Amino acid sequence: MKCTNKLIGILLAASLLMTGGCGTDASALETPYDIYQTTQTVGLSQTETAAEKTYFASDLCVAENVSIGTDGTHSEVAEGAGTFNLATNSVVYAKNLFEKLYPASTTKILTAYIALKYCDDLDTLVTVSENAVDQASDSSVCNLKAGDVISMRDLLYGLMLRSGNDAAVAIAEYISGDVDSFAALMNEEATAIGATRSHFVNPNGLPDENHYTTVYDMYLIFNRALENETFVDLISTKSYDTAYTNAQGELEEHTWENTNQYLTGATEAPEGFTVVGGKTGTTGDAGYCLVLYSYNAANQPIISIVFKADGRSNLYLLMNEMLAGYAN
Repeated sequence: MKCTNKLIGILLAASLLMTGGCGTDASALETPYDIYQTTQTVGLSQTETAAEKTYFASDLCVAENVSIGTDGTHSEVAEGAGTFNLATNSVVYAKNLFEKLYPASTTKILTAYIALKYCDDLDTLVTVSENAVDQASDSSVCNLKAGDVISMRDLLYGLMLRSGNDAAVAIAEYISGDVDSFAALMNEEATAIGATRSHFVNPNGLPDENHYTTVYDMYLIFNRALENETFVDLISTKSYDTAYTNAQGELEEHTWENTNQYLTGATEAPEGFTVVGGKTGTTGDAGYCLVLYSYNAANQPIISIVFKADGRSNLYLLMNEMLAGYAN
C-alpha cells in the first residue's frame, strides 16, 4: 500500500497549499520541504527546487493506520505487525503499525546503529564498568565482568547475537559517557530518521513505561541500519567466537550464538525466502518480538516485524504467514 502517514501527510499538505491543489508538477515548487535540512531539524528548503531535492518518503514504504492482510493470518497472536517490500516501497501487511508498543531487545538495533555511526574504529578497546555488569539475575547478558577489556566489535556481536544487556550499557557508556546521555542521543537519531512516535531511555530495551516505539518506527530504524554493511554482517552471523582480557589480565574466550530461530535452524522460512538476519526481543510487557530482514523468491528485500506475540511459536507462525502470504 502506498499512501501517507500523518507526518508525511502534513508536509505534503503544506506543499499543496503553496501550489494551489493536486497534480502540480513538483519541479515547479520554489521552496519544497526538506525533512533532512539538517540531521536534527525539519524545515523547508529555501535554496533548491523540488527537482533538486531528495524527498523524505521517496524511498520509503508509507501507509495509513489501516489493517492489511490480517484476515489471512493468525493476526490475533500479536499486537502489532508489518511487512515492508523495499523493492516496491510498499506496505504489504499491517496491524497496528502506529500503536505504542514496548520493543524489548529489538531496541539494540538502534544501539548498534549509533555505535557504528559514532565509532570509527571497531577495534577500539572498551573497559567494562561496574554499572554495565550490574544486571538482574534473569537478564540476558554476555557475562562480562567489571574491568574486562574488550573491543567495540566484540561488544557489538555480544549485543546482537547474545543480546547482552551488559554489552549494551558498555557501548552506551563508551559512546556517550553514561546511559542517560546515550538515551538522549538515541532519541535524537530516531527523530532524524523519522521515528517520531518513539522514546528510548536505555540502550537494551529493559522494561520502562517511557521506553517505547511502534512497528512503523522500528521499520524506519531498521531500514536505516541496513544501509551499513557491518550491521548486516552482525545480524546475519550465526555464532561468534570472542577473546578478550579480563581485569586480571587473563584471556577470556566465549562463543555467542544468535537467538534468531531462522539462523539456528529451529524454524524454517517459507519456500523461496532467504533470511538474512534480524533481532529478537522478549520481556513480560513486550511479549515476543522479532525484526527480520529477508529476500523473497524474486530477490526483493523484505523487512518484517512482529511485536508483542503471545508466545515464541506463535511469533514465528505469524512471521511465516506474513512472508508466505504477502511478501512474495
